[in-house]
Amino acid sequence: MPLTNFGAVLNFAETLERDDTEFYRNAEAADVAEAYRILFEMFVREGKKNLSLVQRTRRENVTEMILEPIRDLTRTSYQEPMPDAGSLDLKGMLAAAMALEERAVRYYTDAGKKIRALPEVSRALKTLGKKRSQRIAQMQRLAGS
Repeated sequence: MPLTNFGAVLNFAETLERDDTEFYRNAEAADVAEAYRILFEMFVREGKKNLSLVQRTRRENVTEMILEPIRDLTRTSYQEPMPDAGSLDLKGMLAAAMALEERAVRYYTDAGKKIRALPEVSRALKTLGKKRSQRIAQMQRLAGS
């Protein structure tokens, strides 16, 4: 399904943040994730802030949302089945978390480029992409230690 306008891009961003936050909420509750619990709790808090940023961006730029069409951005390119964190072992949970973060970085980077005509929105999407890249680095550091 194509993401052809500002509203669709931010709706999908909102869905990503909600779903990923729910994954981390379930991951932090899993017994196998004891070593990563603090990290997953932090990701849940960040997810709530990210969701607020997406919603605030939509509200503050609502007057421009109809004006700028977006081309060549599809939802299916960024949709992946949401794993059940509670049913995974630690290795599977970390692999799923890494896949979620990599997908989010790709989406925010691509969407930020496609929506350049709205600089504030593009900047917000790029910020979200950077935050998600930092999560990848945090997980890699923790896995390496």
